[in-house]
Amino acid sequence: MNNSSSNSSPYHRQQYDEEAAASSRRVKDEEDDDETSDDPFDITNTKNAPIERLRRWRQAALVLNASRRFRYTLDLKKQNDREDIRRRIRAHAQVIRAAILFREAGDRAPHVSGSPKSTTPTGGFEIGLEELASVTRDHDLPALERHGGVTGLAGMLKTNPEKGINGDDADILNRKNTFGSNTYPKKKGRSFLNFLWEAWQDLTLIILMVAAAASLALGIKTEGIKEGWYDGGSIAFAVLLVIVVTAISDYRQSLQFQNLNDEKRNIHLEIVRGGKRVEVSIFDIVVGDVIPLKIGDQVPADGVLVVGHSLAIDESSMTGEAKIVHKDHRKDPFLMSGCKVADGYGTMLVTGVGINTEWGLLMASISEDTGEETPLQVRLNGVATFIGIVGLAVALVVLVVLLARYFTGHTREPNRFIKGKTNVSDAVDGAIKIVTVAVTIVVVAVPEGLPLAVTLTLAYSMRKMMADKALVRRLSACETMGSATTICSDKTGTLTLNQMTVVEAYSGGKKLDSSDYSRSLSPTAQSLLVEGIAQNSTGSVFTSEGGEVEISGSPTEKAILSWGVKLGMKFEVVRSEASILHVFPFNSEKKRGGLAVKLPNNEVHIHWKGAAEIVLASCSSFLDADGAVKPLDEDKVAYHKKAIGDMAEGSLRCVALAYRLFDINKVPKDEDQLEQWVIPEEDLVLLAIVGIKDPCRPGVKNAVQLCTNAGVKVRMVTGDNLQTAKAIALECGILDSDAAATEPNLIEGKVFRALSDSAREEIADKISVMGRSSPNDKLLLVKALKRRGHVVAVTGDGTNDAPALHEADIGLAMGIAGTEVAKESSDIIILDDNFSSVVKVS
Repeated sequence: MNNSSSNSSPYHRQQYDEEAAASSRRVKDEEDDDETSDDPFDITNTKNAPIERLRRWRQAALVLNASRRFRYTLDLKKQNDREDIRRRIRAHAQVIRAAILFREAGDRAPHVSGSPKSTTPTGGFEIGLEELASVTRDHDLPALERHGGVTGLAGMLKTNPEKGINGDDADILNRKNTFGSNTYPKKKGRSFLNFLWEAWQDLTLIILMVAAAASLALGIKTEGIKEGWYDGGSIAFAVLLVIVVTAISDYRQSLQFQNLNDEKRNIHLEIVRGGKRVEVSIFDIVVGDVIPLKIGDQVPADGVLVVGHSLAIDESSMTGEAKIVHKDHRKDPFLMSGCKVADGYGTMLVTGVGINTEWGLLMASISEDTGEETPLQVRLNGVATFIGIVGLAVALVVLVVLLARYFTGHTREPNRFIKGKTNVSDAVDGAIKIVTVAVTIVVVAVPEGLPLAVTLTLAYSMRKMMADKALVRRLSACETMGSATTICSDKTGTLTLNQMTVVEAYSGGKKLDSSDYSRSLSPTAQSLLVEGIAQNSTGSVFTSEGGEVEISGSPTEKAILSWGVKLGMKFEVVRSEASILHVFPFNSEKKRGGLAVKLPNNEVHIHWKGAAEIVLASCSSFLDADGAVKPLDEDKVAYHKKAIGDMAEGSLRCVALAYRLFDINKVPKDEDQLEQWVIPEEDLVLLAIVGIKDPCRPGVKNAVQLCTNAGVKVRMVTGDNLQTAKAIALECGILDSDAAATEPNLIEGKVFRALSDSAREEIADKISVMGRSSPNDKLLLVKALKRRGHVVAVTGDGTNDAPALHEADIGLAMGIAGTEVAKESSDIIILDDNFSSVVKVS
């Protein structure tokens, strides 16, 4: 069953409250900048520089050789052309959709009563490419219903909505041949000859070639061909050398950017094939694949929703409207490729790939490049322009003075001009020599190699950073990263290995025996824990025919599911025994997630899982050792808080699981009301508290020390509680000793959040560790540090980290654990999620 909760959606609150406010503040800041600064070269931060200001900068600056000066900078015309193409494709798709809907409205009755429109199925499938594409492209719900809904469509595509396709090579090849592959034709890159032609068209080089030809002709005429070609030939050789080197440099850089773009587009994701989750490239997806979706993911192909819970999609990349659309299998099950999952989770059936999707058409029409201005290039372009103007002025003055002296006879040369005696040929030769001198001044004065040298240096930096497991998305990050004065780093997966295991557990008011957890639990507690672990999870457990267990999901989910398997959990059996009524997906604001399930006996169980102390605060009772529900009195609360503290001091992440019964008569019967239902989160029964170990990465302590020695302060910003954050910070060397673990060095997110702007700015420099932080706390810290004059680098992996990554001078997204939303907001992607790689590029 699918449910969307617009009231309880964490993304909805973030998008329309905090992010909207941050966006409006950014716009206001840009307008303030425009009002207070009239200097067209005043672009202090090129990362977020408004296009209008860049355009004004171009118009205000008098540029010698504009085509060359801006060779390596953002092409504003291309930006406009790209947006025009996007608008045209969107408009074209909407016109087609409107026409089809109009036609459908005219003859809906015959369609409903009659059979589906005829197609010519191929490849052994019961539906053809054109009909399948039209169903999803046109969001044709009546056509989907005529085919039997998602289940019927899956049967026609010879796939299973739960287990996916078989996944053998012959089946995949047949699907690619029938429905196409998930790739699109790329625009052919420019050839080397194009770059050679472009380099030759430089105005200075043309003047130099003219000077070379004149010098060559003059030299041969005056000194003979044996010695007269030296000057002109040398200039011509130099010109040819510059043209070839420039063309080679531009061509190699173009290839490098193309490879980087291919790397960025090659997203790896989990799909279900043969009942098992496997990781594949986005280019290997075929029609019929079943794909799990979670918050932050990019929808990799067109498809229909099989099942979803509070699923909300950001379709702004396709529709151009900043609107979050809630999806459900009844009213709006259609998913468009290229959109982002804003909230919730679900499973989709792929019905269209590659060029048969709107996203494929869009990407095939746009040639993506990374032309942009780095801060250094902005300044050097200004310097080069200024020097060029000065050089041109000096050359003109010299030309006028020398010509005046020559034609007035005030030179000491033997072949000086004498009125009435010097013939025309000699006078022209003398004038040519003077013009050559003036041209030489222009050529020497303009630093033609300066932009080329900078670009070569930055291109080398990009290759070097790629070798250090860092994928550069913005060229300016190569330059800015070297200026970083502070790094705000996540804990999980960056400072730690992200290999989590449950090593301690408390249930029934006691600590469980880690050698055999199930033996220490009562049958009631074991049954409820297994039910809560299996149902309230976005991961999965696959058991092969040989009995081998494979677990997929986030590291925390995998750790808890592994613990559930040790308790005797049969994942598929437990999931099939109950139906999900409603889900509140885990989010970093509430730091917990829950769901309501209906059992075969019509009982409704509500399960919650999340940060231990937060879930504990919502509990009013617990299961004792015999499985009986007992009140959670002050002594028991103190006991469990001490258990959480002890585990946290041992650098364990603490997660609590709780449940409660709910009267089925109070569950909304209407689907629309059920979508708005807020799952009860009070009067819970505590089932267990587990401690998950995530060891520090090898070499992190040395990397932190290296940063400290270089004057770069490392700060940990984590969602874990203060005690766990403190233990990891001491282990990593971010905190020197227990004595340093006091406020404000060690601070909780809600405390920092409650301070005024001036107070936050005052203590920002002192903060080393922030625990129980929300994404907005990270954003507030970044802003406070920037106001203090720091160049801030931020690591992030979640969707809600996007505002902080965007705000930071250098946004570093995690390549393995990071969501697509986080990666798109970043400047650099750390491919191995390792803090040591962050230090290497800084």
